[in-house]
Amino acid sequence: QVQLVESGGGLVQAGGSLTLSCAASGRTFSRLPMGWFHQAPGKEREFVATVNWSGGYTYYADSVKGRFTISRDNAKSTLYLQMNSLKPEDTAVYYCAASKRPLNDLSDDKSYDYWGQGTQVTVSS
Repeated sequence: QVQLVESGGGLVQAGGSLTLSCAASGRTFSRLPMGWFHQAPGKEREFVATVNWSGGYTYYADSVKGRFTISRDNAKSTLYLQMNSLKPEDTAVYYCAASKRPLNDLSDDKSYDYWGQGTQVTVSS
């Protein structure tokens, strides 16, 4: 079992930055691919970014490429999402997730087995 707890959300002006953290419990964190998703009001949950177990491979949604950076610290069992140049359309609840299926499509939320409770990010114009 893996438990995930996000933090770092808040209110920021357009053009600003935030760093989200996701603290994981359980001894398997370092072996699991991880991802970030977001869900805006009235919309479905969408893929943001994913990182493999070592941190050596990352993949981003086109909408955040060049602005967001996903990273992980396996020694601290923590996943991060550095968000720069934030836009009002980035406003959403952000979720971290862990997958036990590294060969699946990790941009698909159905590939993930464990989810955090989410943290709200609001970007004002």
